[in-house]
Amino acid sequence: MTLMQVIYAVKIAETKSMNKAAAELYVSQPALSGAIRDLEEEIGFDIFRRSNRGIAVTVEGEDFLKYAGQMKEIYNLMEDRFIEKREIRKKFSVSMQHYSFAVEAFIQLEKQFALNEYELAIHETKTSEVIDNVKNYRSELGILYINGFNEKVLKKIFFENELEFIPLFDCDVCVYMAAAHPLAGKKKIAFEELAEYPCLSFEQGDKNYFYFAEEVLSTLEYRRIIKVDDRATMLNLMTGVNGYTMCSGIIDGDLNGGNYVSIPLESGDRMTIGYIKRKNMPLSMLAEEYIKIIRETNPGK
Repeated sequence: MTLMQVIYAVKIAETKSMNKAAAELYVSQPALSGAIRDLEEEIGFDIFRRSNRGIAVTVEGEDFLKYAGQMKEIYNLMEDRFIEKREIRKKFSVSMQHYSFAVEAFIQLEKQFALNEYELAIHETKTSEVIDNVKNYRSELGILYINGFNEKVLKKIFFENELEFIPLFDCDVCVYMAAAHPLAGKKKIAFEELAEYPCLSFEQGDKNYFYFAEEVLSTLEYRRIIKVDDRATMLNLMTGVNGYTMCSGIIDGDLNGGNYVSIPLESGDRMTIGYIKRKNMPLSMLAEEYIKIIRETNPGK
Protein backbone atom coordinates (compact mmCIF):
# COMPACT_ATOMS: atom_id res chain seq x y z
CA MET A 1 0.00 0.00 0.00
CA THR A 2 1.35 3.43 -0.94
CA LEU A 3 0.37 6.91 0.17
CA MET A 4 -0.56 7.74 -3.42
CA GLN A 5 -3.01 4.83 -3.54
CA VAL A 6 -4.60 6.11 -0.31
CA ILE A 7 -4.92 9.61 -1.79
CA TYR A 8 -6.47 8.14 -4.94
CA ALA A 9 -9.06 6.23 -2.90
CA VAL A 10 -10.05 9.32 -0.90
CA LYS A 11 -10.46 11.40 -4.05
CA ILE A 12 -12.66 8.75 -5.71
CA ALA A 13 -14.86 8.67 -2.59
CA GLU A 14 -15.12 12.47 -2.62
CA THR A 15 -16.03 12.76 -6.31
CA LYS A 16 -18.03 9.49 -6.55
CA SER A 17 -16.60 9.16 -10.07
CA MET A 18 -13.50 7.50 -11.45
CA ASN A 19 -13.35 9.95 -14.37
CA LYS A 20 -13.70 13.07 -12.18
CA ALA A 21 -11.14 11.77 -9.72
CA ALA A 22 -8.67 11.06 -12.53
CA ALA A 23 -9.13 14.56 -13.92
CA GLU A 24 -8.61 16.25 -10.53
CA LEU A 25 -5.57 14.06 -9.80
CA TYR A 26 -4.07 14.66 -13.27
CA VAL A 27 -3.71 10.93 -13.99
CA SER A 28 -5.25 8.77 -16.67
CA GLN A 29 -8.41 6.86 -15.84
CA PRO A 30 -6.79 3.46 -16.61
CA ALA A 31 -3.83 4.27 -14.36
CA LEU A 32 -6.19 5.28 -11.53
CA SER A 33 -8.31 2.15 -11.94
CA GLY A 34 -5.21 -0.04 -11.96
CA ALA A 35 -3.84 1.56 -8.78
CA ILE A 36 -7.14 0.99 -6.95
CA ARG A 37 -7.37 -2.62 -8.19
CA ASP A 38 -3.85 -3.27 -6.87
CA LEU A 39 -4.77 -1.69 -3.53
CA GLU A 40 -7.97 -3.73 -3.19
CA GLU A 41 -6.09 -6.91 -4.04
CA GLU A 42 -3.47 -6.15 -1.38
CA ILE A 43 -5.96 -5.39 1.44
CA GLY A 44 -8.25 -8.27 0.50
CA PHE A 45 -11.58 -6.53 -0.11
CA ASP A 46 -13.27 -4.09 -2.49
CA ILE A 47 -13.30 -0.45 -1.40
CA PHE A 48 -15.71 0.52 -4.18
CA ARG A 49 -18.62 -1.15 -5.90
CA ARG A 50 -18.74 -0.28 -9.60
CA SER A 51 -21.94 -0.28 -11.65
CA ASN A 52 -23.55 1.49 -14.60
CA ARG A 53 -24.82 4.09 -12.13
CA GLY A 54 -21.36 4.98 -10.92
CA ILE A 55 -19.19 4.35 -7.87
CA ALA A 56 -20.44 3.35 -4.40
CA VAL A 57 -18.40 2.69 -1.27
CA THR A 58 -18.65 -0.80 0.26
CA VAL A 59 -19.15 -1.39 3.99
CA GLU A 60 -15.52 -2.48 4.33
CA GLY A 61 -14.51 0.50 2.19
CA GLU A 62 -16.19 2.95 4.59
CA ASP A 63 -14.03 1.64 7.42
CA PHE A 64 -10.88 1.85 5.27
CA LEU A 65 -11.66 5.40 4.14
CA LYS A 66 -11.93 6.66 7.74
CA TYR A 67 -8.26 5.83 8.21
CA ALA A 68 -7.36 6.88 4.68
CA GLY A 69 -8.89 10.31 5.19
CA GLN A 70 -6.89 10.76 8.39
CA MET A 71 -3.68 9.75 6.59
CA LYS A 72 -4.38 12.23 3.80
CA GLU A 73 -5.06 15.01 6.32
CA ILE A 74 -1.78 14.31 8.12
CA TYR A 75 0.06 14.29 4.79
CA ASN A 76 -1.48 17.67 3.89
CA LEU A 77 -0.45 19.11 7.26
CA MET A 78 3.11 17.84 6.83
CA GLU A 79 3.26 19.23 3.29
CA ASP A 80 2.04 22.64 4.48
CA ARG A 81 4.48 22.76 7.38
CA PHE A 82 7.66 21.29 5.89
CA ILE A 83 7.38 21.87 2.13
CA GLU A 84 5.19 24.96 1.68
CA LYS A 85 6.51 26.37 5.01
CA ARG A 86 3.03 27.62 5.94
CA GLU A 87 1.90 28.16 9.51
CA ILE A 88 -0.75 25.60 10.41
CA ARG A 89 -4.02 26.86 11.82
CA LYS A 90 -4.67 25.01 15.07
CA LYS A 91 -7.92 23.03 15.07
CA PHE A 92 -10.03 21.60 17.87
CA SER A 93 -13.57 20.23 18.00
CA VAL A 94 -15.48 18.84 20.97
CA SER A 95 -18.89 17.16 21.13
CA MET A 96 -20.79 16.93 24.39
CA GLN A 97 -23.97 16.14 26.18
CA HIS A 98 -25.65 19.28 27.50
CA TYR A 99 -23.17 20.46 30.16
CA SER A 100 -22.73 24.16 30.92
CA PHE A 101 -19.36 23.54 32.61
CA ALA A 102 -18.06 22.03 29.34
CA VAL A 103 -19.30 25.08 27.42
CA GLU A 104 -17.63 27.40 29.95
CA ALA A 105 -14.34 25.50 29.54
CA PHE A 106 -14.66 26.00 25.77
CA ILE A 107 -15.16 29.73 26.34
CA GLN A 108 -12.05 29.87 28.51
CA LEU A 109 -10.09 28.00 25.82
CA GLU A 110 -11.14 30.54 23.20
CA LYS A 111 -10.13 33.45 25.44
CA GLN A 112 -6.75 31.86 26.13
CA PHE A 113 -5.94 31.54 22.42
CA ALA A 114 -7.71 34.69 21.23
CA LEU A 115 -4.54 36.15 19.70
CA ASN A 116 -3.66 33.02 17.71
CA GLU A 117 -5.03 31.56 14.49
CA TYR A 118 -7.28 28.62 15.15
CA GLU A 119 -10.46 26.87 14.09
CA LEU A 120 -12.67 25.73 16.98
CA ALA A 121 -15.96 23.83 16.91
CA ILE A 122 -18.39 22.80 19.65
CA HIS A 123 -21.33 20.41 19.24
CA GLU A 124 -23.87 20.13 22.06
CA THR A 125 -25.86 17.13 20.89
CA LYS A 126 -27.35 13.66 21.41
CA THR A 127 -25.35 10.92 23.12
CA SER A 128 -25.12 8.76 19.99
CA GLU A 129 -23.87 11.74 17.96
CA VAL A 130 -21.22 12.52 20.59
CA ILE A 131 -19.90 8.98 20.05
CA ASP A 132 -20.27 9.09 16.25
CA ASN A 133 -18.55 12.49 15.99
CA VAL A 134 -15.45 11.21 17.79
CA LYS A 135 -15.53 7.90 15.94
CA ASN A 136 -15.78 9.64 12.54
CA TYR A 137 -13.11 12.30 13.28
CA ARG A 138 -15.60 15.17 13.39
CA SER A 139 -14.61 15.86 17.00
CA GLU A 140 -11.40 15.13 18.85
CA LEU A 141 -13.16 14.73 22.20
CA GLY A 142 -16.62 13.77 23.43
CA ILE A 143 -17.88 14.75 26.91
CA LEU A 144 -20.44 12.38 28.46
CA TYR A 145 -21.17 10.35 31.60
CA ILE A 146 -21.28 6.73 32.64
CA ASN A 147 -22.82 5.14 35.73
CA GLY A 148 -23.67 1.70 37.05
CA PHE A 149 -26.60 1.37 34.66
CA ASN A 150 -25.08 2.32 31.29
CA GLU A 151 -21.37 1.60 31.90
CA LYS A 152 -21.26 -1.96 30.53
CA VAL A 153 -23.15 -1.12 27.33
CA LEU A 154 -21.35 2.15 26.60
CA LYS A 155 -17.90 0.73 27.25
CA LYS A 156 -18.71 -2.10 24.82
CA ILE A 157 -19.68 0.52 22.21
CA PHE A 158 -16.47 2.45 22.91
CA PHE A 159 -14.38 -0.71 22.51
CA GLU A 160 -16.08 -1.72 19.25
CA ASN A 161 -15.45 1.75 17.80
CA GLU A 162 -11.81 1.94 18.98
CA LEU A 163 -12.56 4.68 21.51
CA GLU A 164 -11.48 5.00 25.12
CA PHE A 165 -13.18 6.70 28.08
CA ILE A 166 -11.09 8.79 30.49
CA PRO A 167 -12.81 9.86 33.75
CA LEU A 168 -12.75 13.53 34.76
CA PHE A 169 -14.70 13.52 38.05
CA ASP A 170 -17.44 11.76 40.01
CA CYS A 171 -20.55 13.50 41.31
CA ASP A 172 -23.88 12.83 43.01
CA VAL A 173 -27.11 12.54 41.05
CA CYS A 174 -29.03 15.77 41.57
CA VAL A 175 -32.40 17.27 40.74
CA TYR A 176 -31.91 20.34 38.57
CA MET A 177 -34.75 22.88 38.69
CA ALA A 178 -35.62 26.58 38.73
CA ALA A 179 -34.84 28.51 41.91
CA ALA A 180 -38.56 29.37 42.11
CA HIS A 181 -39.64 25.70 42.12
CA PRO A 182 -41.74 24.70 45.18
CA LEU A 183 -39.08 22.15 46.18
CA ALA A 184 -36.06 24.40 45.57
CA GLY A 185 -35.52 25.14 49.26
CA LYS A 186 -34.95 21.54 50.29
CA LYS A 187 -31.50 20.15 51.15
CA LYS A 188 -32.36 16.75 49.62
CA ILE A 189 -35.26 15.54 47.54
CA ALA A 190 -36.90 12.12 47.58
CA PHE A 191 -38.04 10.74 44.23
CA GLU A 192 -41.63 10.48 45.47
CA GLU A 193 -41.76 14.25 46.05
CA LEU A 194 -41.30 14.86 42.32
CA ALA A 195 -44.39 12.92 41.22
CA GLU A 196 -46.61 15.93 40.49
CA TYR A 197 -43.99 17.78 38.44
CA PRO A 198 -42.97 17.04 34.82
CA CYS A 199 -39.60 15.39 34.22
CA LEU A 200 -37.65 17.05 31.40
CA SER A 201 -35.58 14.82 29.13
CA PHE A 202 -33.34 15.48 26.14
CA GLU A 203 -34.63 13.85 22.95
CA GLN A 204 -32.29 11.14 21.63
CA GLY A 205 -33.85 10.70 18.19
CA ASP A 206 -33.86 7.23 16.61
CA LYS A 207 -31.48 5.89 19.27
CA ASN A 208 -33.79 6.63 22.18
CA TYR A 209 -32.39 3.80 24.31
CA PHE A 210 -32.24 3.99 28.11
CA TYR A 211 -28.45 3.72 28.14
CA PHE A 212 -28.16 6.71 25.76
CA ALA A 213 -30.32 8.92 28.00
CA GLU A 214 -28.58 12.03 29.31
CA GLU A 215 -30.76 11.97 32.41
CA VAL A 216 -29.61 9.61 35.15
CA LEU A 217 -32.22 7.10 36.44
CA SER A 218 -34.01 7.16 33.09
CA THR A 219 -35.62 3.76 33.78
CA LEU A 220 -37.69 5.00 36.73
CA GLU A 221 -41.42 5.45 36.29
CA TYR A 222 -42.25 9.12 35.68
CA ARG A 223 -45.88 10.21 35.58
CA ARG A 224 -45.20 13.21 33.34
CA ILE A 225 -42.34 13.52 30.84
CA ILE A 226 -41.53 16.34 28.41
CA LYS A 227 -38.91 15.73 25.69
CA VAL A 228 -36.82 18.68 24.53
CA ASP A 229 -34.04 19.21 21.97
CA ASP A 230 -31.90 21.94 23.52
CA ARG A 231 -30.71 23.29 26.85
CA ALA A 232 -32.35 26.72 26.46
CA THR A 233 -35.80 25.15 26.02
CA MET A 234 -35.24 22.92 29.04
CA LEU A 235 -34.34 25.92 31.20
CA ASN A 236 -37.45 27.77 30.00
CA LEU A 237 -39.65 24.80 30.91
CA MET A 238 -38.10 24.62 34.36
CA THR A 239 -39.35 28.14 34.92
CA GLY A 240 -42.62 27.88 33.01
CA VAL A 241 -44.03 24.53 34.18
CA ASN A 242 -41.91 23.73 37.27
CA GLY A 243 -40.14 20.98 35.36
CA TYR A 244 -36.95 19.29 36.53
CA THR A 245 -34.29 16.93 35.26
CA MET A 246 -31.94 14.35 36.78
CA CYS A 247 -28.29 15.15 36.15
CA SER A 248 -24.93 16.02 37.67
CA GLY A 249 -26.39 19.24 38.99
CA ILE A 250 -23.21 21.16 38.16
CA ILE A 251 -24.30 24.71 37.41
CA ASP A 252 -22.13 27.32 35.77
CA GLY A 253 -23.17 30.60 37.35
CA ASP A 254 -21.72 32.73 34.56
CA LEU A 255 -23.88 31.00 31.94
CA ASN A 256 -27.03 30.09 33.88
CA GLY A 257 -27.06 32.84 36.49
CA GLY A 258 -28.71 32.36 39.86
CA ASN A 259 -32.08 31.30 38.49
CA TYR A 260 -31.49 27.55 38.84
CA VAL A 261 -30.49 25.19 41.64
CA SER A 262 -29.32 21.60 41.95
CA ILE A 263 -30.38 19.53 44.95
CA PRO A 264 -29.04 16.04 45.73
CA LEU A 265 -31.43 13.17 45.21
CA GLU A 266 -31.86 10.88 48.21
CA SER A 267 -31.10 7.82 46.07
CA GLY A 268 -27.36 8.02 46.77
CA ASP A 269 -26.57 7.23 43.11
CA ARG A 270 -23.29 8.48 41.61
CA MET A 271 -22.14 9.21 38.07
CA THR A 272 -18.75 9.65 36.39
CA ILE A 273 -18.31 12.40 33.83
CA GLY A 274 -15.39 12.00 31.45
CA TYR A 275 -14.31 12.24 27.84
CA ILE A 276 -13.91 9.82 24.97
CA LYS A 277 -11.14 9.97 22.41
CA ARG A 278 -9.82 7.76 19.63
CA LYS A 279 -7.72 4.96 21.06
CA ASN A 280 -3.93 5.32 20.73
CA MET A 281 -4.27 8.80 19.20
CA PRO A 282 -2.36 11.55 21.03
CA LEU A 283 -4.36 14.67 21.89
CA SER A 284 -3.68 17.96 20.18
CA MET A 285 -2.33 20.87 22.20
CA LEU A 286 -5.77 22.52 22.21
CA ALA A 287 -7.48 19.33 23.39
CA GLU A 288 -4.99 18.92 26.21
CA GLU A 289 -5.52 22.53 27.27
CA TYR A 290 -9.32 22.09 27.19
CA ILE A 291 -9.11 19.05 29.48
CA LYS A 292 -6.69 20.92 31.74
CA ILE A 293 -9.19 23.79 32.11
CA ILE A 294 -11.95 21.36 33.14
CA ARG A 295 -9.71 19.58 35.65
CA GLU A 296 -8.47 22.84 37.18
CA THR A 297 -12.01 24.15 37.69
CA ASN A 298 -12.90 20.74 39.20
CA PRO A 299 -16.68 21.12 38.75
CA GLY A 300 -17.33 17.84 40.58
CA LYS A 301 -15.87 18.92 43.90
